[in-house]
Amino acid sequence: MKYRRLKYLLVLAIPLAVFVGRPRVATSQGEGWFKTGINMGQTVIRIAVPDFTARSTDPRLVSLTQVFNQVLWNDLNNSGILNVVSKSLYPVNAPQEPQDVDFNGWSSPPASAQMLAFGYTEVRNNSLVVTARLFDVHSPQNPSVLAKRYVSDMNELSARDAAHRFANEIIQTLGGGVPGINLTKIAFVSNRTGHTEIWTMDYDGFNQHEVTNLPNLNLTPRWAPDNSELAFTSYASGNPEIYLYSLLTNRRITFPTYRGLNTTPAWSPDGKKIAFCSSMGGNPEIYVSDANGLGLQRLTFAPGVNISPVWNPKTGNEIAFVSDRSGSPQIYIINSDGTNLRRLITAGGDAEAPSWSPNGLFMAFSWSVRETGHWDIYVIEIATGQIVQLTQNAARNEHPSWSPDGRHIVFESTRTGTRQVWTMLADGSHPQQLTAKGKNWNPNWSN
Repeated sequence: MKYRRLKYLLVLAIPLAVFVGRPRVATSQGEGWFKTGINMGQTVIRIAVPDFTARSTDPRLVSLTQVFNQVLWNDLNNSGILNVVSKSLYPVNAPQEPQDVDFNGWSSPPASAQMLAFGYTEVRNNSLVVTARLFDVHSPQNPSVLAKRYVSDMNELSARDAAHRFANEIIQTLGGGVPGINLTKIAFVSNRTGHTEIWTMDYDGFNQHEVTNLPNLNLTPRWAPDNSELAFTSYASGNPEIYLYSLLTNRRITFPTYRGLNTTPAWSPDGKKIAFCSSMGGNPEIYVSDANGLGLQRLTFAPGVNISPVWNPKTGNEIAFVSDRSGSPQIYIINSDGTNLRRLITAGGDAEAPSWSPNGLFMAFSWSVRETGHWDIYVIEIATGQIVQLTQNAARNEHPSWSPDGRHIVFESTRTGTRQVWTMLADGSHPQQLTAKGKNWNPNWSN
């Protein structure tokens, strides 16, 4: 019976029971302490981003410049720290060179911008060359903040890459030194081909492609800290096992086949350890091994299902996991050496799928409370127990995963009728659907 419940938890995420009672939950709007903790507490900067100009009528350059402009706009608009000024408020002439900038026109109403990102594209030696600048238009005597040149191949992926890189530079410069996420990727599970395989895509949903091609189910992908490998659960042998896959060689990496069920792997922050659930001892428990599967250590000793470990990415000294030892799934934290077990959620509903924020201060998780029976995404501040609700009145929302900047969360939702992958800012605002073909779930954000 335990094994059947474990399979449901892995594949269908069916709730196992219901808590009684519920702690105080706030919405994220207006919670200043929360916005500060997720790197969204600073003053939002108004930035104008006029279209970069193609310096020739070469159809390839014109098309790639359009791609660059759209991606740059979207990246900055999705950053969570910038207010991108509507193009309808811009001065007539878009600058290409520093001498073209009308400081008063950009800084005064209706644009009222503080920052201005501008530049041009050209073809040199059959390469796409983007010259990009960021000006503080409130400082005409010393306006230059960034000046970059990107040289790449003449194709759409390269044009998108150049836009992502410039956006990252802007976001890191204006966002307190926190790197942008525009070159990160998301792994997820999809059945769009008729098989349940591991897929990856760019952070914005572009460039979706299949990684695995294995029989049966493949689930719970997790990125290695250096993004060179994926660990996941595979039923390729008919029994759930831990698989490792190199994205550099596009080959499977050997990991031991332990007795029983072996599921939900998670890398330690230094990449030297893997935590996972295994029933090799009879009951599904949390184990930790070296990255090669050796040096095995059992961390939990409790009846019921103990599953879905995730490391504290800041310290590497703690692991959160899900256990139904009290009769229904709840989130617990244990030291990585197996000591100091404590329960995170004290009352109120089924809690699953913990995801630790990059700064180690917060835990995102899926929660179904008794009053509504709905599955939604919540975040708890671990030190204080303060909880904010990020999704509501939008069908079933589960399996959150933080972006490396701590400002975004990817999750799965059925709000459009089928399970799809979505992102939102970490305060619950600005939701965006990333997938649409087939069913897609179990997202995990790269580092």
